[in-house]
Amino acid sequence: MPESKASRFAIDLTPLKKYPDFRNLWAAGLITYMGSMITYVAVPFQIKEMTNSYIAVGLSGVVEIVPLILFGLYGGVLADYVDRKKMVWVTEFVSLLLVAILLVNSFLPDPNLILIYVVIGLFAAVNGLQRPSADAILPRLVGHDDLPAASALMSLRWQVGVIIGPAIGGILISSFSISVGYMADIATFLISLAFLARVRNVPANPEAEKPSLAGLIAGVHYACSRQDLLGTYLVDLAAMFFAMPTALIPFWADELGSPWALGFLYAAGTVGSVVVTLTSGWTKRYRFHGRAVIWAALGWGAAIALAGLSNSLILVLLFLALAGAADMVSALFRGTIWNQTIPDELRGRLAGIELLSYSVGPLAGQMRAASMAAATSLNFSVTSGGVLCIISVATLAIFLPKLRKYDAETNEFAVQMRKVRAKDENFPENR
Repeated sequence: MPESKASRFAIDLTPLKKYPDFRNLWAAGLITYMGSMITYVAVPFQIKEMTNSYIAVGLSGVVEIVPLILFGLYGGVLADYVDRKKMVWVTEFVSLLLVAILLVNSFLPDPNLILIYVVIGLFAAVNGLQRPSADAILPRLVGHDDLPAASALMSLRWQVGVIIGPAIGGILISSFSISVGYMADIATFLISLAFLARVRNVPANPEAEKPSLAGLIAGVHYACSRQDLLGTYLVDLAAMFFAMPTALIPFWADELGSPWALGFLYAAGTVGSVVVTLTSGWTKRYRFHGRAVIWAALGWGAAIALAGLSNSLILVLLFLALAGAADMVSALFRGTIWNQTIPDELRGRLAGIELLSYSVGPLAGQMRAASMAAATSLNFSVTSGGVLCIISVATLAIFLPKLRKYDAETNEFAVQMRKVRAKDENFPENR
């Protein structure tokens, strides 16, 4: 029966139906993301209420950078040597304990601001340890041809959490208290841990090396040796550093005269991401992944610039949604390049580098946006960031021809990995 036009664009649910371990991993992430996004809204809101300072809120992103870099790189090395499922479970449990500390602090008559920053830094360290294993586990749970669909589904669970979590967080914080928001996050961690326990163990590849500085350097060398791979990191890093206005959202809601819309401003970008994800069926047939990454990053910058030019809540939400849609196109194709071309014995280390590329940019970008807003104005900070994003991505595209010309059908690394997976019993297609 011929494929209908609608089915060519609809998100592919095959991985959820075909792989039970992937299904449990997906469910665990869906639940925990919803809870974590409640805390994601609660922490900057609490800091804003305590200080009423752009810089204090922006500093919450800065304190994450160093631990994220150090533990992200080390987490990548560990992900190639330890059981990836166990690493995800343990770090999830530690995150639960950190939210419990925020909860206790929120009950104090005068919550300790320094303690909040310390916990934020510890969260970054735990995230740095977890994310490489969480990202590197995917090719071991899903067949090669199903990886684009699995990447889209992994994005969808995050998007649902980002939309529902801030909305719930905003209601809980405004209707009850910040403490209730933290309690809700703890409850979601408990559910997530139960789902993760049902995922099979994913031991290290037999060719994995013991964690060492030499192993880390080998991973960095591999990333730098491939212009197409390095390009995905640099383009995203530039886009996020210059055009990530997240730290300004608590103040943006006030400037728009709509403090009630705080959660909607946080969630707007994800609405656009969801639309792209739900219509992502076309991505498995589009071969020129590098080209898609570049154009999507340019679209992100343009939409953010337009959001900064508007003083209308509706238009700001619309442009943020368009920015989120562009960012999701970039994320889908970056993830497919990573998952389909990197050898399994290097996957964890490269996942650590990827974590830095898509995390350090936004964190540093928060401080850039906050500092420029404090020196000039909120709108100028947002718009100038979008323009700088366009300039930087366009410049990178000129100097990265292998990323521009990346073709999933002919790329030598993609072809090689298809051959390796066809023979290796560690991968789902051979079980």
